[in-house]
Amino acid sequence: MRKIVLMMSMSLDGFIEGRDHDIDWHVVDDELHQHFNDQLRTMGGLLAGRVTHELMAGYWPTADADPDASGPEAEFAGIWREMPKFVFSRTLERADWNTTIVREVTVERIRELTAQPGGDLALSGAHLAASFLRLDLVDEYRLYIHPVLIGRGTPLFPDADTRTRLELTGTRTFGNGVVLLRYTRNGGPEEA
Repeated sequence: MRKIVLMMSMSLDGFIEGRDHDIDWHVVDDELHQHFNDQLRTMGGLLAGRVTHELMAGYWPTADADPDASGPEAEFAGIWREMPKFVFSRTLERADWNTTIVREVTVERIRELTAQPGGDLALSGAHLAASFLRLDLVDEYRLYIHPVLIGRGTPLFPDADTRTRLELTGTRTFGNGVVLLRYTRNGGPEEA
């Protein structure tokens, strides 16, 4: 079975986007971008919500044609184009670039995706991640903590009445101050 891997950048105070959905506080340099490329290249697919998918589709299909794109940015454009993508949306009518539209986040549908052959599935997007977390569908967490406090915005973790035990499986500090924390599930949810 493939795993669902939540890969998310967040501020030190726990937000994944600012109050106006801004992410201009992300500290992404070539080292971190290359790391993202190396991680995503091994994945079997990307899971994203409509907003995240449309933002990505608005830039990455042709980003490698930009003469100002760094090496890791140009490389990511190719990874993104070729990677199978699943966009979760009730309203999106069509999507290009190797994308399948999925209408609902259900345990059954996600289990169908994880039962297919291939690499693990990378999950991103503020609202989609919250849906997966509520349904206890995340197997691994790769949290990229950026060295900034933004005060308010969209928190990564929604309120819940359960506890999920996690096991720390790795850390990495990048030159720009971002810290990666990797956790895997250590059992199922418990009453809080």
